[in-house]
Amino acid sequence: MKNLDTVYAERIASEYDQKPASKLVALKKLDRKAKLPAQVFTYTFGVIGTLLLGVGMCLCMGVIGQGLSMAMPLGIVVGVVGIGMVSVNYPVHKRLLEQGRKKYAFEIMELAKDITAENA
Repeated sequence: MKNLDTVYAERIASEYDQKPASKLVALKKLDRKAKLPAQVFTYTFGVIGTLLLGVGMCLCMGVIGQGLSMAMPLGIVVGVVGIGMVSVNYPVHKRLLEQGRKKYAFEIMELAKDITAENA
């Protein structure tokens, strides 16, 4: 029976041991790498567009900018810009996602072929 110090030392050493990266992990990383720029842009652009739409609505309804004589026209302009941003967000997301997939398609397909060949 091993003493507890040895067992503990082996467990800690195994946490720091360099394990060979599996091809499936590499495939998942490449997939994330292909999709991440589109997702980051989409969320950021969508949130900004939604906030602009909300600010425009608040200006139009007089919730903010009560002392401004141009609050209503300014609110309409800001709101329309927000609506435009939200409207084009999905098509832009699809285009960016397609570009990311094209960029990494060869590497992903090769890794997928390797994985399926090993498991067959």
